[in-house]
Amino acid sequence: MSKVETQLEDLKAEIVNEVPNDISISDVQYEGPELVVYTRDPKKFAKNGDLIRKLASQLRKRITVRPDPDVLSVPDRARETIMDVIPEEAGVTDLDFHADTGEVVIEAQKPGMVIGRHGSTLREITQQVGWTPEVVRTPPIESSTVSNVRNFLKQERDDRRDILERIGRQIHREEMSDDEWVRITTLGCCREVGRASFIISTPETRVLIDCGDKPGAEGEVPYLQVPEALGSGAQSLDAVVLTHAHLDHSALIPLLFKYGYDGPIYCTEPTRDLMGLLTLDYLDVAAKEGRAPPYESEMVREAIKHCIPLEYGDVTDISPDIKLTLHNAGHILGSSIAHFHVGDGLYNVAFSGDIHYTDTRLFNGAVNEFPRVETLVLESTYGGRNDYQTDQEDSERNLIEVINETHDKGGKVLIPAFAVGRSQEIMLVLEEAMREGKIPSMPVHLDGMIWEATAIHTTYPEYLRDDLRDRIFHDDENPFLADEFNHIDGGEEERQQVADEGPAIILSTSGMVTGGPIMSWLEHVGPDPETTMVFVGYQAQGTLGRRIQNGWDEIPMGNGNGRGRGDTLTLKCDVETVDGFSGHADRQGLENFVKTMNPRPEKVLCVHGDEKSTQDLSSALYHEFNMRTFAPKNLETFRFL
Repeated sequence: MSKVETQLEDLKAEIVNEVPNDISISDVQYEGPELVVYTRDPKKFAKNGDLIRKLASQLRKRITVRPDPDVLSVPDRARETIMDVIPEEAGVTDLDFHADTGEVVIEAQKPGMVIGRHGSTLREITQQVGWTPEVVRTPPIESSTVSNVRNFLKQERDDRRDILERIGRQIHREEMSDDEWVRITTLGCCREVGRASFIISTPETRVLIDCGDKPGAEGEVPYLQVPEALGSGAQSLDAVVLTHAHLDHSALIPLLFKYGYDGPIYCTEPTRDLMGLLTLDYLDVAAKEGRAPPYESEMVREAIKHCIPLEYGDVTDISPDIKLTLHNAGHILGSSIAHFHVGDGLYNVAFSGDIHYTDTRLFNGAVNEFPRVETLVLESTYGGRNDYQTDQEDSERNLIEVINETHDKGGKVLIPAFAVGRSQEIMLVLEEAMREGKIPSMPVHLDGMIWEATAIHTTYPEYLRDDLRDRIFHDDENPFLADEFNHIDGGEEERQQVADEGPAIILSTSGMVTGGPIMSWLEHVGPDPETTMVFVGYQAQGTLGRRIQNGWDEIPMGNGNGRGRGDTLTLKCDVETVDGFSGHADRQGLENFVKTMNPRPEKVLCVHGDEKSTQDLSSALYHEFNMRTFAPKNLETFRFL
């Protein structure tokens, strides 16, 4: 009998010993990081509301209880009972029964009312029908991405269950080494912005954190070929952790499956959905620009199938010697700081991903309260000595002023924006400004993936700032449903029509003007001197956005990156930059993030910033807090212990 089989037998015996005598335990299995307990008495389990929580605490495992299939009530009868139990105002839109696992997926407009106080309604459902309920939100704005992901995972349930069982056995395998060390290898985003990728390794485990591309630099990808990464085969990776869905962190995650990776991807649920949206668009843009895509769309589906969503604060075993906890990073929807606890209190490492330390209109600020962190890997996008952003109120005032001036002369405001994060932030500013009469009511046209990304935001309001979440729960107050917002879905004809009409605001991808519909808008409204182009987000070196920001007005229109052959477009529009809307912490925010950590880390690796920014921040943290700091280059390895 293998170590895992023995472990499961011991766990089953311990559970049998703990539960009341009238509750039978028929089987115990690992599915990913969870322990699944099968019983012929799900109704009795549900009656004892604290039993699962006590078992989870005692066994130090995440526990799911499932009924044996032959004790379930018939779906048609169960459906009627469930609908009687759930309050009508919960707005149930679908019930989907899965006899193989004894689960019923309940889709509702108000999931909280299905869950009930401390899970009371869920327990009542199981008491009445035996089925284990799982609740998902009906998106207030219909999202094809959310719908496609849910349907795909429904189709792949059997395959996914096999994957999870295999991953579960891998996580709980016997440790083979008595050595104690932790290493971090930098595969990208060091002294540069983009292609974020790191390996954290121990004698037992190898985990990849992020795998992105570099904006405006085709072909510059993480150093995956080195022995520490995929050089010894993709199968040598135990897990992948994705901090958030922006392409400079996620674009090449599906490539891992092309190379033979078959393990888990840990991320939040919205990150999973946004990764699907953005990577499929990444392939689409590559095809339109005549570039060979690095992988096929099938690999995106494989990545989604292997995702194991985690909620903020859940401590999760991902290997025999590493526990992972994700915390809110305040950057974009579902963005995370990844905290790794190695061994039994041996060492702790946190990877910041991208962070915003203070609250924004969209998100609560980044979490920096950890039990322990010996080493922090910290982003430095705005780590330069003079990288101080305008505060949010001033930024909004500046944007409103630009809009009013442009409106008064009959022009249009063109804002290149990332589909995820900045667009929704700007939408909230515009909605409030129009509602309060600070700017005239006018059409706000949303192009590219902005509307779809907004729909995903409304699907996961629990990841948004508290007061915004409450507004989204009430359709009549949902700011994203304001009448002024118009989704551009008619292509060039609709764009030309907008260009021919009066004052308007246009939000379009891509945020760094590296392709997408923003290129079309440059042609439609860029030559008009009454147009104002407003940059509200970071423009990386080498991107067309940075060049326009720096004064370029002769734009090559070949392939969207400023280096292709084709016609030249002369821009006559005004160009403005309004700081303060970035999803990244500025220099002060980064220093405050470290300053208020308790306890502070012993070492900080400053990454994800240009050479000056990483070195400036590293030097400042060293002098201010007397800690060891580094501004590593790519392909450096740090050994701890």
